[in-house]
Amino acid sequence: MESNQVGFTSIDQYIATFPEATQKILQELRETIKASAPGAEEKISYQMPTFALKGNLVHFAAYKKHIGFYPAPSGIQAFKHELSIYEGAKGSVKFPIEKPLPLELISRIVKFRVAENLKNAALKSRK
Repeated sequence: MESNQVGFTSIDQYIATFPEATQKILQELRETIKASAPGAEEKISYQMPTFALKGNLVHFAAYKKHIGFYPAPSGIQAFKHELSIYEGAKGSVKFPIEKPLPLELISRIVKFRVAENLKNAALKSRK
């Protein structure tokens, strides 16, 4: 199910390469991120759908058995207790594709990342 296409130019193009059931999951995730990060820019980075606001906020990707969500190591660390039921690594988490996404948790992680990016940008602008 992992897409073999190289050189995506939009999130729509990325999502369109997957089966309909996966497309629905990806759209649901996309809408949750958009609602949680108003003003964030949609783009493709590392060949993955990405949302950016004063720097990258989160990335996501679809695989055969899971949806990968990449909120940076700080996003994983801040929610490590709630994310502990999922497989993951320093900056990523794997949500099983056969289970509903934890959209409320994802929303809180995205809002955390927005606040973090805005704070970091403000600190940089003072220097």
